[in-house]
Amino acid sequence: MACKVLVVCGSPVVASADLLRRLAGECDHVVAVDRGLDALLGAGLSCDVYVGDADTVSDVGRALVDAADDFKVERHNPYKDYTDLALALDSIRRRWPGAEVVATCATGGRPDMALSVLGLLAGYADAPVWIEEDEATARILHQDETWTVEGAEGKTFSIIAVAPNTEISEHGLEWELDHSPLGLLADTGISNIVRSTAKIEVHTGTAIAYLLHQGFIRRPRKTRKCEDQLQKTSCTTKNLPL
Repeated sequence: MACKVLVVCGSPVVASADLLRRLAGECDHVVAVDRGLDALLGAGLSCDVYVGDADTVSDVGRALVDAADDFKVERHNPYKDYTDLALALDSIRRRWPGAEVVATCATGGRPDMALSVLGLLAGYADAPVWIEEDEATARILHQDETWTVEGAEGKTFSIIAVAPNTEISEHGLEWELDHSPLGLLADTGISNIVRSTAKIEVHTGTAIAYLLHQGFIRRPRKTRKCEDQLQKTSCTTKNLPL
């Protein structure tokens, strides 16, 4: 039977201790990716496997890695061809083939690193992949995979294609789609609203679906005062000399 592995990534934006404890309790194994070890230590947790080059972990965490008494260590030279997360996913494939992955501390920090993290997780097609942060739960969906969302009425839902030729259906939302093409990184599926039990299916391609934990927030309508001010500003601008 396939297991579930929590992957605590090395983002400087750390998940809350409560979330980390909950996820660790729900998973069979915990893998710390470099600075991810510090996030675990801050929540009073440890890991089963540490993967990384120890270039971002704290001095306290590095001392534990050097001692390697309480967990297995896969330490890599900083001058390498792959990121720590790529090496961690490879380790999971070797240690627990077909394991379901739950990633956290994955989406903050440098925008280039955050995008590469999403790409790596989207490329892990061995089993379901979840991204759990305090603000949102995300699921990576490959061809013929479905996500049923229950008990989330009123919450914001988004889906973004991360592969070309992606086609999806989504029902139980404010705006529904049926076998509709979704352009690569297009905004078609952004900021929908869950209205009932929602079912999202990817027919072709790959997409990342996000359920935000906060309810949908509508932008406030402009007041008459704001509209009058905008009109005055527009008129003033038109009369400026060239």
